[in-house]
Amino acid sequence: MLALALLKDPLYRSYWLSLFASQLGTWMQAAAQGWLVLLLTGSAERLGLVVALQFLPSLFLSLPAGVLADRYPKRNLLLLTQGGMMVLALLMALLVFTGWVRYGHLLVFAFLYGALNAMDQPVRQSFTVELAGRERYPGAIALNSFGFNTSRLLGPALAGFLIALYGVGVAYLANALSFLPLLLVLRQIPPGLREEEGDGRFLQEALEGVRFVLGHPLVRRVVGLVLFASLLGMNFQTLVPAYARLVLGLSATGYGFLLSSVGVGAILAALIMAFTGRPRPARLLLGVYALALAHLGLFLAQLPWVSFFLALGGFGMISVLINANTLVQLSVPDRLRGRVMAVYSLVILGTGPLGAYLTGLLFELLGGRLATLLLGSAVLVVGLYQLRPWPKDASPQA
Repeated sequence: MLALALLKDPLYRSYWLSLFASQLGTWMQAAAQGWLVLLLTGSAERLGLVVALQFLPSLFLSLPAGVLADRYPKRNLLLLTQGGMMVLALLMALLVFTGWVRYGHLLVFAFLYGALNAMDQPVRQSFTVELAGRERYPGAIALNSFGFNTSRLLGPALAGFLIALYGVGVAYLANALSFLPLLLVLRQIPPGLREEEGDGRFLQEALEGVRFVLGHPLVRRVVGLVLFASLLGMNFQTLVPAYARLVLGLSATGYGFLLSSVGVGAILAALIMAFTGRPRPARLLLGVYALALAHLGLFLAQLPWVSFFLALGGFGMISVLINANTLVQLSVPDRLRGRVMAVYSLVILGTGPLGAYLTGLLFELLGGRLATLLLGSAVLVVGLYQLRPWPKDASPQA
């Protein structure tokens, strides 16, 4: 198995373990952020606005980040983005511990953190291929997804426990500290060769990635499906805290448990991908239908069935993301990898602001159960439309 072979590589193993620690902190912070917004405002719409602001920078920073990833050593860029997110998390921890935190601080933090994450995503995804090698990439994405979703499972549960004992500030502090191992490992990795300089026309280079996505039949279809699935069915950062507090009336511990349910399904999807080889469009569609069923199930579900449907949602989300990411990465020429993955990141993160706010607004207008019914129905329609024949994959251009 490629995933297990990668763990025998000392360099990649160190990178993966340190990245796992960072992701664990990130999910602790995500759980704390949603809970803190509801404690300060009691509004699902305002929670949706915070999540939306965190995704908003992707609309104008993802494409430039792709150009930078194809021009400069990716390791150096990651040191800047990861270090910046560490500083922001530390500042938020200080605001919470001192009692100075206000809703406005959360809006500013979400925007700045989202800006750094928008720069980080395409660089890190293309860096993974550079570090693992194209031939080992399917194993790398399965392994990374397993780590990401294990942290999604453990992080919220740990955050819920610590929030109940010490308050939300400890989750922000834990996230700040979790960046340190990754920064140390990145400094030990050679920076790599400087990439091509390009012709100096930044916009033209960025649009080259867009043209590739629009001109490649399979990539265009995959990215289009991800756009609608992300917009309508992957807004768990808004959906779960709003459903936990406003529909079920749960405590912080119960909220953490529900978030962890999403992680259980996500880990299952990552393990299936790790053991079953190359992705296929049929698996991509299976993930979309799982997302739809998860939302439709929440319309009627009571505890403990809520946990089951959230786990199904996590399974569907990661099935979509792993299959889509791998299908795109294996279709992209190396010289365009950063720019094409920037378009992919733009679609996923850029739909976040509208999707997060839409979910929160529907909760406010219709109530939690009717909102999930409407969203699930929309995802199902998107999935049924994709039953028409799929284009065959094409070999990457040199």
